[in-house]
Amino acid sequence: MNNASLDQRSREQRRDILHILEVARRGHIGSTFSLLEIIRVLYDRVLRVDPLNPCWPERDRFILSKGHGCLALYLMLAEKGFIPREELGRFCQFEGILGGHPEYGKVPGVEASTGSLGHGLSIGIGMALAARIDHKTYRVFVLTGDGECDEGSVWEAALSAGKHKLSALTVIVDYNKMQSYGSTAEVQDLEPFADKWRSFGFAVQEVDGHNVPALESVLGALPFEGDKPNAVICHTVKGKGMAAMENNPDWHHKSKISNEEFTRLYAELGFPR
Repeated sequence: MNNASLDQRSREQRRDILHILEVARRGHIGSTFSLLEIIRVLYDRVLRVDPLNPCWPERDRFILSKGHGCLALYLMLAEKGFIPREELGRFCQFEGILGGHPEYGKVPGVEASTGSLGHGLSIGIGMALAARIDHKTYRVFVLTGDGECDEGSVWEAALSAGKHKLSALTVIVDYNKMQSYGSTAEVQDLEPFADKWRSFGFAVQEVDGHNVPALESVLGALPFEGDKPNAVICHTVKGKGMAAMENNPDWHHKSKISNEEFTRLYAELGFPR
């Protein structure tokens, strides 16, 4: 089975995301399943945050720059108590607060409105510089996509992060090697990807983005070098856990998902619909 490498919680979280999607019958499901374990580890093991005080000044900042993967973020915000779990059932509904991209000021725990790709890293650099100026100890994490790294603004921001030696800043790349309509190798090859980040002054580590213990180990070792910003390249599979979705650009954004498709997806995870 394609999900054989996933632990029980990863399968349950994918099931819960399918529940959310049954309301709207559409969403960026391939990207969500690609980065789910990354966000899970961040909120379980890494981020210093307070669900009862989302604007706590000393909190770590997390920016989901590839905002279309927001279903994973919404699920974790609900699990951690930032938002009522009932909000998940109003995804993309008029009366709900959870849209197809995360919105700052509307969803507690969301640090920036994202989804227009290429901007999250610049926002994160501003936050990291503010922490230095204000003598704060909070850290900043920015999760980007590999397709997003086609944007020149990403590399302009990376130049700035390297210049300022922002060791409190960590860029995490969901490197699933698929973009909205094809592979990154075909659309815009990024290799040698790790060396690119090193050349911009980053300390770089690579990891299996679906291996929870490996993610915990790498993210728990931050900062990698005391005078450099950090880059974690997570090798992932778009649509991880679903045979029909994996590496299939048709599932980048899926609309009008049928009851039959939902039944098959639940069954593949080992759950009844």
